Amino acid sequence: MDYLPLFADLKQRPVLVVGGGEVAARKIRLLRQAGARVKIVSKTLTAELKDLQDEGKIQWIAQDFQAEQLDDIFLVIAATNNHALNTEIFEAAEQRQRLINVVDDQSKCSFIFPSIVDRSPVTIAISSAGHAPVLIRLLREKLEALLPQSLGEMAKIAGRWRPRIKKYFPKIKDRRRFWEKAFTGLFAHQVAKGQITEAEATLENQLENIENTKGEIILVGAGPGDADLLTLRGLQAIQEADVVLYDYLVSQSVLDMIRRDASRFCVGKRAGHHSVAQAETNQMLVSLALEGKRVVRLKGGDPFIFGRGGEELQAAKAAGIPFQVVPGITAASGAAAYAGIPLTHRDYSQSVVFITGHCRKDSDGLDWATLARSHQTLAIYMGTVKAAQISEQLIRYGRATDTPVAVIARAATPDQQVFIGRLDQLENLVQQALTPALLIIGEVAALHSHLAWFRHQSNREDQHSSVMNLA
Repeated sequence: MDYLPLFADLKQRPVLVVGGGEVAARKIRLLRQAGARVKIVSKTLTAELKDLQDEGKIQWIAQDFQAEQLDDIFLVIAATNNHALNTEIFEAAEQRQRLINVVDDQSKCSFIFPSIVDRSPVTIAISSAGHAPVLIRLLREKLEALLPQSLGEMAKIAGRWRPRIKKYFPKIKDRRRFWEKAFTGLFAHQVAKGQITEAEATLENQLENIENTKGEIILVGAGPGDADLLTLRGLQAIQEADVVLYDYLVSQSVLDMIRRDASRFCVGKRAGHHSVAQAETNQMLVSLALEGKRVVRLKGGDPFIFGRGGEELQAAKAAGIPFQVVPGITAASGAAAYAGIPLTHRDYSQSVVFITGHCRKDSDGLDWATLARSHQTLAIYMGTVKAAQISEQLIRYGRATDTPVAVIARAATPDQQVFIGRLDQLENLVQQALTPALLIIGEVAALHSHLAWFRHQSNREDQHSSVMNLA
């Protein structure tokens, strides 16, 4: 960390600005918004600064800089175009251990001005330590668009209510849950509409009608791998969770976005690794929620597509625990898109079928005759172990041996692999791939060579793409 982020209280503190031009004026605007007592040293002032001086809102104390002017100053800004003078100011400030910012000269700064998103009293500061100011500007623009203007008013109301809520809820966990409900519910909506009286009445009602201590379960789809593909609601859920139960299929980049103080339990299932039985996972979800915790069940892809999400919510329903579902981009859709393979295409495939290669032992199995039809795409989850059987059965029931196939491993991650070949080569392709992997069978798989885009432009070899002979 190049700089320690700090928020300084400048109210009625003396700040010296050396320089009276446009750059100095911009800095003074920020300083005045923060309540600083601004003193200026400059031979001349802009019209804006002259007006502030005439109105008594800033002090023009001298035309020439003297080191003694720093003796009663909290911090100093040098905003002149005189390099020698800036150096003199910097050295004098360093000698007196005053915080100093020399504009546009990072080597002579003991503090820097970050890019600011102002929703007072909520203030967000962003900095790249001077390395990438354009990137920071773009980030600030995104945050400006995302954060409602009502955020500051909501924070002010929360500040007024905080002592009362703290007295009512001795436990931090209960206070956090109260505010999370308020900030994501009707109260927030009313503040955004400017209905402040109604918003405070909503807080009062929420306080008088405290729900029971039972927690809730939120089923969240983490998407195929890339953390950028996690939905906004999914991100909010894992940031609000007390406990997160996650699968092996959830990428590390998504796990890194979980709130730091949330408890985490891996309950995934994978060949060769310790696996948690589904019944045990169901019981964990119920037990944790009954303790009053907000429990997130985080699953790769979408929780309702071969994710056993339905079974887990049935357990929650039986225990009388409230639940929510946050859908995610399912693995088949995400993996195919990142491999440049459209699941449907009017020239090649008029339908797509999602199937699992891992059925229950007591099930009737798959309808191979239907799956072997041409001009349809098969997206097969958990099919690597039975790749040989899948290939054999599809060919047996009429699918051409040269039908294009794709094995997409670790989709939407930096080490994504895409192997393209024929149906009769499927077993061999799977043996080359990392896990987890998804199988795509159908004419559309051949389009990978034309439509691959993920990391394609920077370095084709980085894609780990292998094409076997389709002839």
